[in-house]
Amino acid sequence: MKEKLTSLADAVRRIPSGSTIAMGGNLLRRQPNAFIREIIRQGIGDLTLYTFASSTPVDMLAAAGALKRVEGIYFGFFGLGMAPNFRRAAEQGRIDVRDFPESGMVVRLRAAGAGLSFHPLKTTLGTDMARLNPDQVREIVCPFTGETYHALPAARADFTIMHGYVGDKYGNIQIPVVRDSDDIDQLMAKAGRKVIASVERIVPHEQIRANPTLTLIPHVWVDAIVEAPYGAHPCACDGFYDEDVEHLEMYLEAARDEQAFDTYLDRYVREPASHEAYLECVGGLKRLEKLCVGEVV
Repeated sequence: MKEKLTSLADAVRRIPSGSTIAMGGNLLRRQPNAFIREIIRQGIGDLTLYTFASSTPVDMLAAAGALKRVEGIYFGFFGLGMAPNFRRAAEQGRIDVRDFPESGMVVRLRAAGAGLSFHPLKTTLGTDMARLNPDQVREIVCPFTGETYHALPAARADFTIMHGYVGDKYGNIQIPVVRDSDDIDQLMAKAGRKVIASVERIVPHEQIRANPTLTLIPHVWVDAIVEAPYGAHPCACDGFYDEDVEHLEMYLEAARDEQAFDTYLDRYVREPASHEAYLECVGGLKRLEKLCVGEVV
């Protein structure tokens, strides 16, 4: 097996401006925020994102002016409110936004993973999806039954970025036995031509081999893996730590004003030279350990 362990900065350098990125995570859980901060630091932009339910990543990239287009099911902070930077950019026409139901994004990712150009779907029939999005939702007729379906295009991405639990130097990524739902990270991984993942901990390969049924993403899918403790912060990594509500509330207060949030980006994204420097900036490991719900990361 090929060793794929690298640094966060080196992994992100593989992503050129103009790329299409599928992004793992869901709501306030396992969002690949360490990657997003590094993307902003390196000035990568003109990006198209395929997401499921996204919060901080799409909001930070919107504030940094790095997004061209976003396709997903929801953009917000769950119980804490909407995504102010994303909403402002969308309302001003700075981002092309395409909204899909959950079933729609799932079948689009399935099509990409299966090497298909589209996937049929019935749940959008009777809605305005085809009228409002005619280039991506089209009516077709089944050649076998004559039934009517909508055809949705495959969500094939240049890269998938995701944050996982533990992994080894070869790129095998595992999930804990006790966890929240797995969402669609496997589908996201299969939809990307290249997969770049961060994990809370790099563990010996022998630990992976001892529990092979816990492997969610196998090494053959992964092009690069990065060790990034608290890599989802200020969001949660279920089984490891909860979301940092104090930081998220401060984030959202700053996001109410474009200039104030640019100051946030300077302090927490642009000025820290690394992920480790960011962790110190938000209070250091002593503070972050208070968020832990399982083993200390």
